[in-house]
Amino acid sequence: MKRGTLTVVTGRVGSGKTTLLRCVLGLLPSERGDISWNGQRIGDLAHFFTPPHSAYTPQVPRLFSETLRDSILQGWAASDTALHEALHRAVFIEDLAGLEQGLATMVGPRGAKLSGGQAQRAAAARMFVRQPELIVCDDLSSALDVHTERELWARVRADGDATILAVSHRRPVLRQANQIIVLNEGRVEAIGTLDEVLAQSTELRRIFGER
Repeated sequence: MKRGTLTVVTGRVGSGKTTLLRCVLGLLPSERGDISWNGQRIGDLAHFFTPPHSAYTPQVPRLFSETLRDSILQGWAASDTALHEALHRAVFIEDLAGLEQGLATMVGPRGAKLSGGQAQRAAAARMFVRQPELIVCDDLSSALDVHTERELWARVRADGDATILAVSHRRPVLRQANQIIVLNEGRVEAIGTLDEVLAQSTELRRIFGER
């Protein structure tokens, strides 16, 4: 993956998308192969892929029974300006204005007091405020309406320095990708731009036809 690009891993449920991401991050063991960063082989993936190198949001974002501010920062030192910028990139400013206590709002166990889309965007803000070189996310916008999803990804892509590795089958995300990896039953079926993989991959044409 080149710096500043968006690579999207896609495929049906159970095709191995999340497993691939977790292996890349060192959260699951891999059978073979190496991962390099700027040409240097990485030994301990799980230790290396932490802020500021990388920030990861899993399929089900983890929020805690604390204030929205604390759930986003989790001890990370950031100015109010940096936090506001992260919330802007996460398309959360309007939602924040609708919360009576703003950033002091208690989000409840696992973010229960937030909607699914708000929880996803709060988790996105948590990544952005850390200003990582690599953003890794698994179905980050699955609970968002189309307009908010497009705006979120436009703002994510606006930072040309960040490299993004994402799992998604959503058309707005696939259309913005520089590179798409199509998985089918745990194997790579096609790699390329959207036009290239649509020409190569029967699986992706099926997925696109169902959306």
